[in-house]
Amino acid sequence: MIALDQLKSTRNRKAYFALIGGIIALLAVCPLFLNNYWLLALNNIGLYSILALSLNIVLGQTGLFNMGHTAFYAVGAYTAAILNTNLDIPVLWLLPVSGLLAAVAALLVAWPVIRLRGDYLLIVTIALVEILCITLDNDIFGLTGGTNGIYGIDRPILFGIKIYKEWQFFYLIWGFLGITVILFSLLEKSRFGRALNYIKQDETAAEGSGISTASYKMMAFTFAAFWAGMAGTLFAAKMTTVSTGSFTFAESAMLFAIVILGGAGSIRGVLLATFVLIGLQTAFSDLKSFRLLVFGAAMVMMMLLRPQGILPPKPHRYKVDRYMSDLPEPAFSPKEQTTREVKGI
Repeated sequence: MIALDQLKSTRNRKAYFALIGGIIALLAVCPLFLNNYWLLALNNIGLYSILALSLNIVLGQTGLFNMGHTAFYAVGAYTAAILNTNLDIPVLWLLPVSGLLAAVAALLVAWPVIRLRGDYLLIVTIALVEILCITLDNDIFGLTGGTNGIYGIDRPILFGIKIYKEWQFFYLIWGFLGITVILFSLLEKSRFGRALNYIKQDETAAEGSGISTASYKMMAFTFAAFWAGMAGTLFAAKMTTVSTGSFTFAESAMLFAIVILGGAGSIRGVLLATFVLIGLQTAFSDLKSFRLLVFGAAMVMMMLLRPQGILPPKPHRYKVDRYMSDLPEPAFSPKEQTTREVKGI
């Protein structure tokens, strides 16, 4: 029986990797037969996927209601724009710098409110986006350009090649997305990822088991902001301009919906939900008056037909067969033990 289960597991693993390889090969040749419109749509899906996966750490894996994730996206984009236009630092060099400043901003915001739960935390994060947009529109320290934003951001240069065409950005964005998926998959299976899952399932039990819930929630919040800040740098490099119109509450709501509908905590579900939701926007771009109607109807149908999400995370399974041989044999069988207890032996 064990050998048969192992054979099935091996076959499923091979089929899974074959499917992943086919998807990667298909994406690699997309620029050869797609026009700029569809490449632009795929680039948007890639950026949203990176953002949604970073939010998935906080919302999906930890269970914290965060609807202000675009604030850290904006911090990363504005950091890259300011440093590039004023100091002429290459955009791609600013990826870790933007991520670090976004993480610092998340740390300052999360420190006083990280112990809030549910709707209270949600309200605070919504306010965060509004406060940030108002601050940027007021041209703080004369650096953010006010409502006009910042223009003239340099195109990224990678291996001596200046990236300015859609197909070039396609490989840059989706390459970064591939790194994100691999890293977050390893993170999910790590001790850190398991601790976040315990907090999501039962915070009180997790704390009783010795997990510092406040510290882990703080780390999840700051790491997600770090990744969102780097995604903001890619956005600034692609658009060559940034303004607060790209970081509104509507964008945060879209990311929130992607993570929830994908199956909170599932990397595969988040990727698929991004394709569906952002793809719907692209498909109905010519019908602006009906786009929100179709989007809302799709969300309602999902909540009714599949409330757990498109691809919810699989339950964690642990193999204990190899540990059973180390256990001592019982002195009596369960039936004999019960008989002895009844007889008072």
